[in-house]
Amino acid sequence: MTVVVFSYKDLLSILGYDISKDELINRLPMIGADCVFIDDDTISMEVFPNRPDLSSVEGVARASRAFLGFKTGLWLYTIKKSDVSITVDSSVKMIRPFVSTALIKDVHMSDELIKSLMDLQEKLHLGLGRNRRKVAIGVHDYDKVKPPFMYKAVDPDTVAFTPLGMSESLTLNEILKHHEKGVEYSFILEGYDKYPLIVDSEDNVLSFPPVINGVLTEVTPETTNVFVDVTGTDLKTVRYALNIITTALAERGGVIHSTMVNDKEERFVSPDLTPSKKHLSVNTVNKILGVSLDDETIIDSLMRMGHNAVKIKDDKIKVEVPAWRCDILHEIDLVEDVAIGYGYDKFISTLPEVLTFGKPLKNQGLYDLMRIVLIGLGFNEVTTFTISNKNDEFTKLGLDSGECVEIENPIGVEYSCLRVSLLPSLLRILSENKHHPLPQRIFEVGDIVTKDGKNKRYLSGVMIDAKDANFTYSKSVIEAVMRELPGVYEIKESSHPAFIPGRCACIIKNKQEAGVFGEIHPRTITDFGLEYPVIGFEIALDRVI
Repeated sequence: MTVVVFSYKDLLSILGYDISKDELINRLPMIGADCVFIDDDTISMEVFPNRPDLSSVEGVARASRAFLGFKTGLWLYTIKKSDVSITVDSSVKMIRPFVSTALIKDVHMSDELIKSLMDLQEKLHLGLGRNRRKVAIGVHDYDKVKPPFMYKAVDPDTVAFTPLGMSESLTLNEILKHHEKGVEYSFILEGYDKYPLIVDSEDNVLSFPPVINGVLTEVTPETTNVFVDVTGTDLKTVRYALNIITTALAERGGVIHSTMVNDKEERFVSPDLTPSKKHLSVNTVNKILGVSLDDETIIDSLMRMGHNAVKIKDDKIKVEVPAWRCDILHEIDLVEDVAIGYGYDKFISTLPEVLTFGKPLKNQGLYDLMRIVLIGLGFNEVTTFTISNKNDEFTKLGLDSGECVEIENPIGVEYSCLRVSLLPSLLRILSENKHHPLPQRIFEVGDIVTKDGKNKRYLSGVMIDAKDANFTYSKSVIEAVMRELPGVYEIKESSHPAFIPGRCACIIKNKQEAGVFGEIHPRTITDFGLEYPVIGFEIALDRVI
């Protein structure tokens, strides 16, 4: 969840209407957010990740203006023309191919706006931008540079500039090695021999996306004209991010000016705030929501969510969706907006037509017992993704190969198959938490997927420690777990490529192998980027219950 903290007085100044604190706190959560006062003036608002347009006080003010009935419908922003342009060089196409820009003039850069803008930028980087991999945003003092601009890829050792937060000039490679942001985001540029750069007509560096901007264009309280660049790997997401940033500045009184993006594949004006057009069926709304709303009520509900809506046929409503609402992908998303705009508090509660009583699944009690036992042993429960990759599932565990369910069109090499073991997922968790103190003990009760596509419930756990991560400890954990399960079991010496030979054993129950445990092999530890001894265990619960 995204948490937005802002001033009540600042919200009212952007909103343009008066509303009491009590009414605001009572009504604002109905838009889909948890809202509380921290003190007399500060509001903390928790919004869902699917609404990045609400990640700032400016976005909250715009949404509230319609939702609270002050000014319903699509909010329109005036866009003036400018002669500013940016050219996309073909050299950047294989690295980070897309860019969109905007110029916002006459901005009063107050302390509130600077804080809000920086906060919004980072929230968009984390959520919409997938930690800058998909989208990265640069905000610049336009008066410090001279257009036209160029977006290109350069040799990282031949170009140098002074990045934000430093007083000396560094090459791009030096920034990745010595600058805080360079070290943090260098992973995005791994494998490339050239890096993206945005420069002006005099080769002054504005931005080294997705890492850091230049100190030359740093935004200060004296800045009045702002140039925004958004680069990324998906043009649609790049445009959404630009629209959110641009309209946030416009909510503060800035005047949006268009820019021209000159790309060989597509030449376009940016930003483009043209609303998208969708159609909504009245019957679909009532069927999904279980109500009988008339056309006018549905239209009014959509208008309260910031859309324009008009009836065009007996059952169809045409909806104009704001250019900053990236969450509206399908008709069902508009149905949800109708429910929010209408008000969940107006829905009448009804009892189910069929009288049934829920009860736990057959083995749920034993699964919960396993959790209690491991928590009692000092382990913390985690939940990880079922999607994995062959490198983690097989290669890093010392297995030459293995069969699994592969994804036909994966979004990346890290998510190319369904996991066949829980151990790799837990080892990845340890590798991402190396900065936390030892020992670390985690476990998971979760599903793996067999090669024929069947789900199997497994229990797995790992511990990393400098001194106590040994076979004796892992055996004591297994014995504590198995004592709580019905039936007789045996522990026999075994071997597994992921474990050290001679320090690995298996669990035998009902004459079949039901689990394995022991000390993780140093090769596997190293492959997951870990530096201390690790023990692990994995039990196929359907074989021991």
